[in-house]
Amino acid sequence: MSYLIILFVIALALAPLSHFVPTKQQRKAARMREYAAINGLFVEFREVPARPGAASTTRSGNTIYYGKRVKATGLGPQKRIAWLREGERWVGLSRRDPVPAELSGFPESVSAASADPDSCGIYWQEQGVEATIDQIILALDEMVASLYQ
Repeated sequence: MSYLIILFVIALALAPLSHFVPTKQQRKAARMREYAAINGLFVEFREVPARPGAASTTRSGNTIYYGKRVKATGLGPQKRIAWLREGERWVGLSRRDPVPAELSGFPESVSAASADPDSCGIYWQEQGVEATIDQIILALDEMVASLYQ
């Protein structure tokens, strides 16, 4: 009987530690972010660009920015420009910015893209696998080549 009490007390003491074990989804996100970093992207939380007064269609708390750093040559956009996915098509945030053809190379899980003097990247909820990141890297490389000539 005393062994059962000791076992119960140990289990009770160790139970709160189970909250520190990452979930399957957290481990997958960490693997994807590591894979992106190894392949030249940086990963950070950012607010998804939105039109003033427009309701956001994405959960901004779960949106991650995967970006590609760009050398400061002065040849790219001098301000931040952004494009949003509206259904099957892409539109410029300001409606006057032309939509790069490279945006069609992004997977459906990408909700927005942006470019500024320092980086070019996408906003998404990390739905996919490493092959999805490869697809994003290729499309970002093409986008950087066309925007930062």
